[in-house]
Amino acid sequence: MSTCTTYASSDPEVAGTWPPVEKAAFRHSMSRLAAAVNIITSVGEDGWCGFTASAVTSVTDEPPTLLVCINRTTQAHKSILSSRVLCVNTVSKPHEELSMVFAGSGGNKDMVKRFAAANWTTLATGAPVLEDAIVAFDCRVTQLVEVGTHDVMICEVVAVRDNEHAGGLVYFGRRFHHVV
Repeated sequence: MSTCTTYASSDPEVAGTWPPVEKAAFRHSMSRLAAAVNIITSVGEDGWCGFTASAVTSVTDEPPTLLVCINRTTQAHKSILSSRVLCVNTVSKPHEELSMVFAGSGGNKDMVKRFAAANWTTLATGAPVLEDAIVAFDCRVTQLVEVGTHDVMICEVVAVRDNEHAGGLVYFGRRFHHVV
């Protein structure tokens, strides 16, 4: 059985004409949107930092640009804002556990321990690059838009590192799935 949900508008002239979508309904619906799993890394005054994200997408190929969303309460937020660099490390099946570590599984907030769980290098910006990521997009943040609890970062890709892999890792239905 499918259901139809109405959506609220952020346009002040239209706002209030539709009832707002409940947070729980929106979160459930978003769990039905499959997305690649990425470990977003950066470097700041306190050293390397990172978190797991699925809210990443391409914007344009001229110039090569990605969009990355980050919750402002994420531990890495401050470092990314100050350094204005990040790397989108798209991961595969062998990185499922690492993705959970960077998601803060088990309350792990120790960045040194997170990075000790894999091999890293750097490209142009100095942000950590997962050596065996499917692809790593090394970026500089060129624009920032505040939306609700998150910042939408527009990121110009300054270097790319591609690896050959048999498959990827996607997040769907609140679980990881391997894609061949």
